[in-house]
Amino acid sequence: MRKLKNEELDRLTTEEYKRSVKIPVVVVLDNVRSLNNIGSVFRTCDAFRIRQVYLCGITACPPHREIRKTALGATETVAWTYFEKTSEAVHSLRKSGYTIVAVEQADESTPLESWDVASGNACAIVFGHEVYGVGEEIVGMSDICVEIPQAGTKHSLNISVSAGIVLWEVFKAFRQNLG
Repeated sequence: MRKLKNEELDRLTTEEYKRSVKIPVVVVLDNVRSLNNIGSVFRTCDAFRIRQVYLCGITACPPHREIRKTALGATETVAWTYFEKTSEAVHSLRKSGYTIVAVEQADESTPLESWDVASGNACAIVFGHEVYGVGEEIVGMSDICVEIPQAGTKHSLNISVSAGIVLWEVFKAFRQNLG
């Protein structure tokens, strides 16, 4: 066994990526404060060919040096839109037929492994603030809350880690549709 060289990875160019089929998911960042987390989410969305990222509230927008540091160019490939209020983004997505999925610990949350990711509709997956999570108003506007089960002493994961876990599940469900 040997490690592959970059030229052996058969990666898409930026233009090929922009023209490629995307997974019918929009990631919504609800007041995410860490620029490193924002960049990491862009990079994960690029890796899993997520349709778009919506940046809301205090969530910073590219171009920014700290976002660029972790995104490694993904802000050039993944489409993004800024909304002053997360509720505006959710209203827009719902009007366009998206199912709204908050990643949050809630009284009626569904464990991630029980969520039927590929149930048909395009979905918007909302990730929240590093300390406060997805805003209560947005949880109330969501069609479903999905929770990542945890068995340790902590009751939360870093938002970039949560995004990686949830978007991997999405990618597994839609991978065969990417061609």
